[in-house]
Amino acid sequence: MAASPAPVDARRGLDPVAVAARLRRLAGAAEPPWLHQEVARRMAERLAIVRLQPDTVLDWWSHLGAGAALLERAYPRARRIAVEPNAALAARSAAQARKPWWSAQRWSGPAATVLRDADALPDGGAQLVWANMMLHAVADPPALFARWQQALAVDGFVMFSCLGPGTLRELRALYARLGWPSPTPNFVDMHDLGDMLVQAGFADPVMDQETITLSWPDPQALLRELRSLGGNTAPLRFAGLRTPRWRVRLEHELGALAGPDGKPALGFEVAYGHAFRAAPRPKLGAATSVSLDEMRSMVRSGRVRP
Repeated sequence: MAASPAPVDARRGLDPVAVAARLRRLAGAAEPPWLHQEVARRMAERLAIVRLQPDTVLDWWSHLGAGAALLERAYPRARRIAVEPNAALAARSAAQARKPWWSAQRWSGPAATVLRDADALPDGGAQLVWANMMLHAVADPPALFARWQQALAVDGFVMFSCLGPGTLRELRALYARLGWPSPTPNFVDMHDLGDMLVQAGFADPVMDQETITLSWPDPQALLRELRSLGGNTAPLRFAGLRTPRWRVRLEHELGALAGPDGKPALGFEVAYGHAFRAAPRPKLGAATSVSLDEMRSMVRSGRVRP
């Protein structure tokens, strides 16, 4: 039976209802996606370039971002606030924050706080916003950047990663060749993200990217991995259930993506960004209009030096 048309967000080509459903499903998974864990590890290596030692860290979409342990290792004395998008993920983060009495980490620093509502954050109270592999699932990145800017203290910084436009390029080409609807939503280019950061009041944005190519022993394993990442949230995806015959054809086509080793492979473009919250700009005074004749008179009288 065909589903009702998905709401379309023109700014992102993303279905927020589908995103919410995928997040609820991922909250029940045994662990965060492997790719999220790997990107978190790579992003944590970049913390060394920033000398600031934060007192408060906002771990945005903490559970699926898989960075809690890395942040606690990097900043053992900092207060970590996990900001989650739904109640199920907040419960997962809260369970993770309750360290057993016998754990050596129990006494290594303050316990994490878990928030379901980002609006409850105090303004200007944090020195770091960490957001791993979540921005590509946000319908309105500029609004989120503005919220991060509001939550950070002056000279605090944001560090994030997300999927870029090169992600699953091979799969999108396959779907286009077969006349199927898009298998992915739109992904924002890293240069556009940098512009959005500046518009939100951040300074010195640094953006870069890398492509991580994954291979699987067979198409079935490939599809299981893609499902573990959340699935298709494109508004114009196929609005209904696919048949077993279609699944067989998809697996056959995916087999054609195999390299010399016989394993199908796909590339994931990962964009990394960090930027600092700039100090507020001083307000300019009211403009004063002076005629040319008045200016000449002022110069002759010495009131204005040429």
